[in-house]
Amino acid sequence: MVAWTSFRPHNVMLLATFLDLKCSLPVGLGLSETKITSHGFDGAKEGVVEAGQFPSKGSSASPKSSVISPSSAAASRLAGQGCDLIIPTGGRAQQKSGPVVLADEVKNPAMEKLELVRKWSLNTYKCTRQIISEKLGRGSRTVDLELEAQIDILRDNKKKYENILRLAQTLSTQLFQMVHTQRQLGDAFADLSLKSLELHEEFGYNADTQKLLAKNGETLLGAINFFIASVNTLVNKTIEDTLLTVKQYESARIEYDAYRTDLEELNLGPRDANTLPKIEQSQQLFQVHKEKYDKMRNDVSIKLKFLEENKVKVLHNQLVLFHNAIAAYFAGNQKQLEQTLKQFHIKLKTPGADAPSWLEEQ
Repeated sequence: MVAWTSFRPHNVMLLATFLDLKCSLPVGLGLSETKITSHGFDGAKEGVVEAGQFPSKGSSASPKSSVISPSSAAASRLAGQGCDLIIPTGGRAQQKSGPVVLADEVKNPAMEKLELVRKWSLNTYKCTRQIISEKLGRGSRTVDLELEAQIDILRDNKKKYENILRLAQTLSTQLFQMVHTQRQLGDAFADLSLKSLELHEEFGYNADTQKLLAKNGETLLGAINFFIASVNTLVNKTIEDTLLTVKQYESARIEYDAYRTDLEELNLGPRDANTLPKIEQSQQLFQVHKEKYDKMRNDVSIKLKFLEENKVKVLHNQLVLFHNAIAAYFAGNQKQLEQTLKQFHIKLKTPGADAPSWLEEQ
């Protein structure tokens, strides 16, 4: 039976130093070749462990020794490794190893946000420098002549279509006021035809004429409003969506030229151990922005093609509608005016009729 006894904290310090010494001994040096000297735990030095080979018989050389002072770090290190120490009365220490868990490194969200801000600031600086260089005539820019010409034509056409849209809206407002006046005038003539017996027929003719003009005006107003709605959709939705893609393409072009210029400047400089990593990193960033630029250029080309086809189809139908409706109205051809609206499936709202329910609009 081996008797187990409790020990004081000084013993733990000595044991921790003893185990550290065992791990730090050079290869070939055993514990039997070391000597441990204790000067008392109540003195200035708690304990000294002298490691070194004892001199052999007949040797006068003094042994080289290393002095290791016990510290609380060793005991803390043992405790932190999850080791349980069992001290028998014989003084031999046994180490019972427990499981060791390595915690994963926790990512810091603040550092990630800081890195994103740093990349954004660097990209903004490069793009701003590229824009200023282009405006001052010092920097070069990538130009696709065919695509740039199509974009310029689109922007010019958008301005012209917006002008047509404003004029058509003005015409619609003025026609609405005229139709409203004609309707009121027709009601006034009809009232006088009933109260003036001597002018009953004359007032009656004018009342019928004004009411017919008001009716035809409402039909023409429906055609003009349909024309305005279609052109407005074309200008402010379809064309605007294409121009938004064009803006993204231009931003990608600026980034591409900025990183291209940066790479060219690095390639013109010296190539050494310090610059080669920078050149390689710049080459990778340049390739990323080149792929983005090529993708946006392809997207713009496709959208311009579909926009042109849609624009021709929409404007062809709307211009035919506008022409036939105006011509039939001023020619006084009521049947042709109504036929024009039927041809384009335009339904007029009856004055005073209730608005359709949401089920009818679906």
